[in-house]
Amino acid sequence: MSMKKKIQLLLTVVVVALLAACGQPAAPQAPAAQPAAPQEPAAQDDTATQDAEPADGAFRMAFVARSQADPFAVWLSDAVLAEAAGYANITVSVYDGMADDSRQNNLIEDAITQGYDIIVVQPNNGEVQRSAVEAVVSAGILAMTTNARIDGVAGASSVDADPFEQGAVQARAAIDMIPQDANVVVLLGPPGNFHADERERAWDEIFFSARPDVNEVGRDIANWETPQAQTLMEDWIIATGGDIDAIISMNDGMVIGAITAWEMAGNDGSDILSFAVDGTAEAVLAIRDGRLTQTTLQSANALAELILATAYDLLTGAQTQVDVDIDNPVVTIDNVQQFIDMHIAAGNLPAGS
Repeated sequence: MSMKKKIQLLLTVVVVALLAACGQPAAPQAPAAQPAAPQEPAAQDDTATQDAEPADGAFRMAFVARSQADPFAVWLSDAVLAEAAGYANITVSVYDGMADDSRQNNLIEDAITQGYDIIVVQPNNGEVQRSAVEAVVSAGILAMTTNARIDGVAGASSVDADPFEQGAVQARAAIDMIPQDANVVVLLGPPGNFHADERERAWDEIFFSARPDVNEVGRDIANWETPQAQTLMEDWIIATGGDIDAIISMNDGMVIGAITAWEMAGNDGSDILSFAVDGTAEAVLAIRDGRLTQTTLQSANALAELILATAYDLLTGAQTQVDVDIDNPVVTIDNVQQFIDMHIAAGNLPAGS
């Protein structure tokens, strides 16, 4: 399911940019007034491009997002723009990589050509984006990777979370929660993605090594995307006759797709255990409603706060190299309301949700 939020921007501060396939921006437009609460995204338009008109002396940041079809990537892009509203001397343009490695690398190359002061990359596949980020450093432009970091790029900073621990907190809980001889399915992110690989490794080393009785009746790649996960789950339901006890997912978007397929087959979300990572607005509501068992919060708000604070320090020379992680709290039915309130405060959910 394609997701992209309309964002109105704070005067002279921020702007959303969706780069055309050719990678060339349209003429700059003046920023709009104070943003209203985020609205549901319109249909994808990859030809539309806007660029912030920087104030005198302002630094320009390019944020190259992984994909606006990924719910967490949308949340992070929105959070970066909202956080940037507090920095009068930083303007931000967001570019949609559309989960395409070549496109994302082209966007990074364009940002280098356009002379941004700092380029922040949310990689689709870190190893494929590595050379492009190295090119940013070689061009004398500040580079940062986030969600997930690309280790070993000399001169690039990073703001991230510990993906192994994000999966580990779920895997440890699942050891006692998933019943004996259970049938489980596993939904994976893109191969080569640091977060996808590390979360999967956590489940293999902590859960599956401790529970040899568990039957893995499906494991496949859904690339973080809800529709792909829904299709895989539909196939697994048919193949097993619906005999599935738990869904293990490397992110919220995929687990929501699997739960949707489960419910469309005539089941109830409360009839199956489900584990994920991200703590998106949709996921916390699903936990509240008994459709999702639990998730690990990867707070886009916390990431965005650190991204802008780190960028400011790098741009002003206060620091030259930063590598920092956020925490990994677990969201369950017992504490879900505080995370619903968090999303309401951030504008990701309407008041009263």
